[in-house]
Amino acid sequence: MIFAFLCIFALYAATNYYIARKIFKWLQHIFPNVTGILYGVIYSLCALTIIINLLLSSSAMTTDLSIVNFLGQFGDYWMGIYFYLLLLLILSDIILLVSKWVKIIPSPTPARVIFHTRSVVLVLVIGLVSYGIYNANQLKEVTYPIQIHKNTSLDHLNIVLISDLHLGYINDVKFIEDVVDRINGLQPDIVLMTGDIFNGNYYALSNPSKGMELLSTIQSTYGVYACLGNHDAGRSYDEIVNFIDKSNIKLLNDEHVVIDNQFVVVGRRDSSPIGNQGNPRAITSEVMSKIDTNMPVIVMDHQPTNMIQYGDDVDLIISGHTHQGQVFPGNLITNAMFTVDYGHYQKNSNSPHVIVTSGAGTWGPPLRIGTNSEIALIKAEFK
Repeated sequence: MIFAFLCIFALYAATNYYIARKIFKWLQHIFPNVTGILYGVIYSLCALTIIINLLLSSSAMTTDLSIVNFLGQFGDYWMGIYFYLLLLLILSDIILLVSKWVKIIPSPTPARVIFHTRSVVLVLVIGLVSYGIYNANQLKEVTYPIQIHKNTSLDHLNIVLISDLHLGYINDVKFIEDVVDRINGLQPDIVLMTGDIFNGNYYALSNPSKGMELLSTIQSTYGVYACLGNHDAGRSYDEIVNFIDKSNIKLLNDEHVVIDNQFVVVGRRDSSPIGNQGNPRAITSEVMSKIDTNMPVIVMDHQPTNMIQYGDDVDLIISGHTHQGQVFPGNLITNAMFTVDYGHYQKNSNSPHVIVTSGAGTWGPPLRIGTNSEIALIKAEFK
């Protein structure tokens, strides 16, 4: 673990040196007398906020100091800036190198060409980050009509699927209020939350009591149920579970509940939690053996890779986790990694429906580029 951390830290330090050096040379074209030491200190402090933020996320710090909140928020924003600076600077260097090879530009590259190239990169980064912040705050609604072929007296069931709130420094009480208003506007029969309710640190939420109060106002016929995600873990795990309970949300940890003698909802522990999450995840076959599968069965399992653990006696599997990559080109990566990283999937007509949401919140950089923050409405018909 220590060796892996040192390797990651060395890579992060090297890439930041690469970025900082490029930007400093660009600044020297505009401000010839810019001080390298002052610039280096400012840039280093910005880069360190990501590490500080990760340390805060893994701690059980109870302080509400404003400096802690500022560092937490700035670290998340800097993560997005760093990512796109690195990506676009590398891309621009490749373009310049290829241009020299094919003799589009002379070698060595003229200073003015480098300056204008870096200017384009910085403008693109500012534009992408600004758009990403805006788009991340535009909560969308998506609808999935499905049919379940099992006997029940229900004609239909309107399920609101919500996932990946990642409550913390960025997704705070105002965010909860907006999400609750949107959920209630959909008039759900049942609300299901598929994990990552927190971003790993209960104490990053500015006003937990207000958050509980708001979540308790979710209105649905059959109530609100949740399972845990990989970030619902760590040193503040007990506080997270207590928060969920006091928010009038029924947490299902490898448990199931029969609702109105009509259908079954199953909630799973996460398969790879980041830190303490109480007991380890139970064996899937043992969990499912206790369930009457003659009724419609809905499984909440945070990570969609786990869908292969369930048989055809399950009717609907709902997940989150992927964020659909959250920021381009992350969506291309998740699409390649997962059988289904987003949307509706059904292997064949006898297989379970699988629905993966991109999530309502964000992890890390509070940006959405090429993806959307969303609430999913699943309209299930029983035939």
